[in-house]
Amino acid sequence: MRDQEPPPPHREGEPEEEPRHHLTDFLRRQREAILEEWEHALHVRRPERQHQQGPLLRDHLPEFLERLADAAEHTPRGAPTQVPRSVTGEHALERLQQGFEPGELALEYGLLRYSILQLLKREGHTPSFAELELLDEAIDEAITHAVTLYAHVRERMLQALERVSRAALESEDVDTFLPKLLNVLMEAAVAVDGASILLREEDRLHVRAAVWLGAKEGLADDFTIPIGEGLTGKVAAERRPLSLRSVATDPRLAYDVIRKLGIRASYSVPLLHGDNLVGVAHMSSRTVFDFNESDKLLFRAMVTRATGFIVQAELAQRERAARAEAQRSLAQLDTLLEVSPVGIAFLDQELRYLRINEVLARLNGAPVSAHLGKTFREVVPAWVADHYEPLFRQVLETGEPMTDDEFTSLPREGPGTERQWLGNYYPVRTGSGEVLGLGCVVVDITAQKNVEAELRRSGELREQLIGVVGHDLRNPLNAISASAFLLERAEELSEGGLRAVERIRNSGARMARMINDILDFARSSSVGGGLPMHREWVNLHDITRSALEELQVAHPGRRLELELEGDGWGCWDADRLAQVVGNLVSNALQHGRPDVPVRVRVRGIGPEVDLSVHNEGVPIHQEIQATLFQPFRRATTGKAATRSVGLGLYIVRQVAQAHGGDVTVHSTQQDGTTFTVRLPRGSREPDKGNDIP
Repeated sequence: MRDQEPPPPHREGEPEEEPRHHLTDFLRRQREAILEEWEHALHVRRPERQHQQGPLLRDHLPEFLERLADAAEHTPRGAPTQVPRSVTGEHALERLQQGFEPGELALEYGLLRYSILQLLKREGHTPSFAELELLDEAIDEAITHAVTLYAHVRERMLQALERVSRAALESEDVDTFLPKLLNVLMEAAVAVDGASILLREEDRLHVRAAVWLGAKEGLADDFTIPIGEGLTGKVAAERRPLSLRSVATDPRLAYDVIRKLGIRASYSVPLLHGDNLVGVAHMSSRTVFDFNESDKLLFRAMVTRATGFIVQAELAQRERAARAEAQRSLAQLDTLLEVSPVGIAFLDQELRYLRINEVLARLNGAPVSAHLGKTFREVVPAWVADHYEPLFRQVLETGEPMTDDEFTSLPREGPGTERQWLGNYYPVRTGSGEVLGLGCVVVDITAQKNVEAELRRSGELREQLIGVVGHDLRNPLNAISASAFLLERAEELSEGGLRAVERIRNSGARMARMINDILDFARSSSVGGGLPMHREWVNLHDITRSALEELQVAHPGRRLELELEGDGWGCWDADRLAQVVGNLVSNALQHGRPDVPVRVRVRGIGPEVDLSVHNEGVPIHQEIQATLFQPFRRATTGKAATRSVGLGLYIVRQVAQAHGGDVTVHSTQQDGTTFTVRLPRGSREPDKGNDIP
């Protein structure tokens, strides 16, 4: 500041000194011109700031010129010029936050003085001593205050940021670091009574750290708030700081604990990492109504420095968790490879072995250690590599697995030790679908192949049995039945002889039914076999009536009743349905009461026809009903059970299912026993003949 000299004495005849109001009018009238002149001078002296223009560069200078004009208007002659320090202080803090040096701050005010004097000169007005004195005092005072405040706040920031960095280095994770960060803030800012940090978890903010005022309640409540709701959510959504007075009475407050604590001032800052929202930091006070700009700047600087560590710490924590999960997965994979009874291997895109278990390594004829890091061709014989490498490359290129590859391994322990294998080869992908390599699963199917061979031999034996039963047993049985028929017609037989012949005929008929049942069972249970079916458009009414007439002849002493209803037509095998009627009615005659008729009903309504056979008598036990339609199962025990081999109901179900239907049984003491066969009508087009399993 220039040395102050006493004003020269007024000489008589000289004009009175021009009042300071000329400077006041000039500052207000030419404010925009002064600022433009100042910007030009600043860009000449500091070319690196050419990119800064307009309000960002001028900052608080327009307000400073207005306050300077007020001071020139109202300051008495000889009194010190008073320019409000809040303006220069805010300007200094803004420049500090923008990274300016103290010399640059002093230069701005010096160039402002130069710009004012240059414009006064252009107007042809030479400033008076009083005007120069006022201008110099105001600008010198502004420089002194701004630089002093700048240095003081900068020192506070450097000390606080150093402590923040030290706390970050001493912390292993975010939850350890955040309380230390808040304690540094509490010690650096006297007016702060409480502080907290909320971190983002998807679309909500969750309290992760709090100290002093409200800390106990906030942490105990595990407080969360959606982004966009309340004061905190507003800061997160708008991503800009928010300073409030009388917070406890603000209607937007979402956390009642703050209201009860009587918080007056609060300052909230979003934690941003690039364009990503990390969280929100708060500081609060119940002793002041607003925080000063230096405290706000300090808070912003601290949380900005801390945000980078928070992001790095969370990334490191996720990396450690992912590494631990990968280690667990690898341990599980190694355990699976070790104990798995199947051969497993993983190869990279160059078909180099990454992992392989003992089963597959033994198949290749080398230990596990001899596989790892080597290519498929380096381990297996050349002819094997020539065959499988193109297949493996195809899986990697197309991303499509290759399954059910059967092959035989060469004997290693002499003839007869060959093994049969089933291989499946598939691409190994990342979560995004990128193919990383190839997975191989090889299963030893030697035992299965042996079983299949045994089944084939068994099938051949079954066919031989069917041939024996069908030819070698039927021929003598037909001879017996024919001879009995002829004997029955002989006139010289006595009554006892006739009864004996009748028993021979009945036994032959029962034997024929047993043979037929055994043949049907053999066909239905053979691998790839089934009951022969020859469908045609037939009427179940006629089939049932004809079958009952034959049964009535065989059982003249029993009553058979038939009830027909609806349409009986359908596409079925007539002989097989006659067999169903015969088996069910024969069972009813065998197990039903002899004094009560056996009732047969055929009911055709809609797309199905139902055949039911009902008899009175001892009911079938529930536990027997569960297995009644399995082969070699009988509805009763004792003498009646010895009259069949237990295949009749099994064949009934096989025939029903071959036609797309089924059979059920209902048997109680009160209602008697009823077997019901459900038969879909089928297509009107007849089959040319096929075997249906």
